[in-house]
Amino acid sequence: MLDFNQFEVVSFDCYGTLIDWESGILPVLRQLLSSREIDLSDDATLELFAEFESALENSEYNYIKYREILQQIVQEFGKRFNFEPTETELKCLSESIKNWQPFPDTVAALAALKQKYKLAVISNIDDDLFADTAKHLKVELDWLITAEQVRSYKPSTRNFEIALATMEIAPEKLLHVAQSIYHDIVPATSMGISTVWVNRRHEKTGFGATLPASGKPDLEVPDLKTLVEAIG
Repeated sequence: MLDFNQFEVVSFDCYGTLIDWESGILPVLRQLLSSREIDLSDDATLELFAEFESALENSEYNYIKYREILQQIVQEFGKRFNFEPTETELKCLSESIKNWQPFPDTVAALAALKQKYKLAVISNIDDDLFADTAKHLKVELDWLITAEQVRSYKPSTRNFEIALATMEIAPEKLLHVAQSIYHDIVPATSMGISTVWVNRRHEKTGFGATLPASGKPDLEVPDLKTLVEAIG
């Protein structure tokens, strides 16, 4: 069992953990596909998103901004289903981020945890895109580590290495909380960082908008409210 008193900082993945990104992604991609009479299930749509996103993020030596990755994901859907997205459609995912909402437990959990820990977000995002999201979280973060700052994407351990260096703490002082085994739990655990897996899809089938992966978090919870209760 985790000793929550050993931690000085709690860091979070943002999209999928704090922000309900699947509820933001799906309506946009449904519109893109249905306007061409393409019938694809929600699970299959999210799985394709995960496939395209991970492939585009997968090179540390060829960093492109997340805004561009989202545009290329739309292009990949076009290639897969043989259509050419309009200029407006290419921007549909990135433009929708400002409207993506927190999970119902997020704001209260962050406020509660802020009383005991310093808080950080380690996210595969651009600074300007996160600025729109920050307004929804209603908490002052102590650190924000973005892919744009690091110039690489999780699951690269580089993102966590730079986070630790920026915070000036040892791995054992950090607790990382995330929904994605693939992006977060595996790399953080490999560095000796304690992890909490927020299994946001515990009542759903499939892996959603993240690639399937196997890893062993120190704790699994269904939501952030349960984590706050466990910390006490």
